[in-house]
Amino acid sequence: MARKKPEELRSHRWFGVNDLRSFGHRSRMLQMGFSREDFMGKPVIAVINTWSEINCCHTHLRDRANEVKRGVWQAGGIPIEMPAMTLAEAFERPTPMLHRNFLAMEVEQVLRHHPFDGVVLMGGCDKTTPALIMGAASMNIPAIFVPAGPMLRGNWRGEVLGSGSDTWKYWAELRAGTITQKDWQEIEEGIARSPGLCMTMGTGMTMTSLAEVLGLALPGSSSIPAPDANHPRMATASGRRIVEMVWEDQKPRDIMTAKSYENACTALMALGGSTNAFVHLVGMAGRCGVNLSLKSFDDASHKVPVILNLRPSGKYLAEDWYYAGGLRAALNVIRDSLHLDCATVSGRTLGADIEGAQVYNDDVIRPLDNPIYPEGGTAVLFGNLAPDGCVIKPAAMDPRFVKHTGPALAFDNYNHMAAETDRDDLDVTPDHVLVLKSAGPKGGPGMPEWGMLPIPKKLLQSGVRDMLRISDSRMSGTSYGACVLHVSPESHVGGPLALVRNGDLIEIDVAKRELNLKISEEEFAARRAAWTPPPAAYPRGWVRMYLDHVTQADKGCDFDFLEDTPEPVPEPEIH
Repeated sequence: MARKKPEELRSHRWFGVNDLRSFGHRSRMLQMGFSREDFMGKPVIAVINTWSEINCCHTHLRDRANEVKRGVWQAGGIPIEMPAMTLAEAFERPTPMLHRNFLAMEVEQVLRHHPFDGVVLMGGCDKTTPALIMGAASMNIPAIFVPAGPMLRGNWRGEVLGSGSDTWKYWAELRAGTITQKDWQEIEEGIARSPGLCMTMGTGMTMTSLAEVLGLALPGSSSIPAPDANHPRMATASGRRIVEMVWEDQKPRDIMTAKSYENACTALMALGGSTNAFVHLVGMAGRCGVNLSLKSFDDASHKVPVILNLRPSGKYLAEDWYYAGGLRAALNVIRDSLHLDCATVSGRTLGADIEGAQVYNDDVIRPLDNPIYPEGGTAVLFGNLAPDGCVIKPAAMDPRFVKHTGPALAFDNYNHMAAETDRDDLDVTPDHVLVLKSAGPKGGPGMPEWGMLPIPKKLLQSGVRDMLRISDSRMSGTSYGACVLHVSPESHVGGPLALVRNGDLIEIDVAKRELNLKISEEEFAARRAAWTPPPAAYPRGWVRMYLDHVTQADKGCDFDFLEDTPEPVPEPEIH
């Protein structure tokens, strides 16, 4: 592979040219205490850090940034740490999804307008991973991703707790009256006890794993628990590697190809990963010039079974997965279904990265002939209720809802649902289909994680723990149940979900990949004619921009003016 010369570095235009502008750049670097030997003729590496004091998943990234920088220095580069917007899943309302594209735009602009030759992307909390990758893919300079890693197992009275999944489980039990407020408080104190991502196969673990599958993270990096000593070593190794990637000119769109995205879809299904990955992968692929359709996901669901026995689909947690062999071992199990010739940031192929990876506990990482679910974890459905598609996770739901017909109980919005579900006189049975409207990309706004609709209290108290639920929203990757999500087009723009009325029969057939509202075409037409769009609620600011430009879930919820990045993107003028 041909290597760049120092004068071919992007940063050379800032520091290596003998003109007045470069004089200013060099003098300001000297002002900050750097010597000429530090930055002249060396790769300048941005270390984009999404650490903040409000992001519980990233509390260790302040230290990890220093470890990344150590690796950059070791390899002969110069690291420059750049703070970026943090997307704190646990605290943002209504959802950090509202700001995924904001962070992606920030990353692209930070890289485009500064003298950076390469970038280390540091993050992992749900929306952060796709945002960082989307921005880096649009800029397309050498990039490597450092995953934040999962937290340690939770604990309550000797029971292992999984962040997110057991929150939903025990909240239902509290509402049903089977545990006390004291029990609930103890669970609250024991469920999240270290830095890192949710240690279930939630969106954080799913997306960091898929970043590795796509080839943008070092092999084995995404499975390392955040507090493990291997994690800082991985961060330093990533810092060393990005310097070599700059000299080799290995860029994100060289790595994240159509075949890499096919691998990501396949791995998503085998891992029983988060349904949120559908929206994120489509958005990420669009920034790479790859057209990823919902059909690609459904094709993958027929290729591989769910082999990873992690909550919410299974019973173990990420720490157990790491000890059992981690992502490399899981990918090695399904290697015959992967494109093994795809390049990765390691400088090798995916096949070489996973070669020889062993499974040390075959109840955690199952063999193909003993999966926890016979198909991929998620199915894509179409029908007159979701003309552009929707998703459901049959691996994590009561099997009786794989084929079901029931009357609708429709809620106009989240507040309507919240006001109704605990009523003792609510007219609802276990066969009802709960429907939530106005929760999609524009309706939420931001497509909040409201899709695991609460089971009405009167049914919880009678022992019901799952129902068929349908919405145009998302749900946490740690969630479970018979929840149909991402219904497209959404109700807020006049999608069929907006037309559902109480008592309408809704039919689902996962095997046939169908979801239908059982009313006549004439009735459909009459209801469409009577529907009026909701008034604009956000006249200014970021949310106004979001609503004007966000695409639907099946298109990745990116902005319509960012989906197809031109090649090459014009660089800023340097005078």
